[in-house]
Amino acid sequence: MPVSQTFKKRERERARRERQAEKAKKKAERKLEPKSSGESSAPAQSPAELFDENGEPRELDFHDF
Repeated sequence: MPVSQTFKKRERERARRERQAEKAKKKAERKLEPKSSGESSAPAQSPAELFDENGEPRELDFHDF
């Protein structure tokens, strides 16, 4: 049975968001680990700002730019 283009697009977008969420979680975990070297980088966003109360990735807003 053929799959609609809309369904394919939604599945691709869902997979992309899941990958972004995983990357953001890993990045947040790395920031929380103690640093062995004295490197310091400016924090972009805290992990709480990247995810909503359900753990879903938060959509960007006009005011985020």
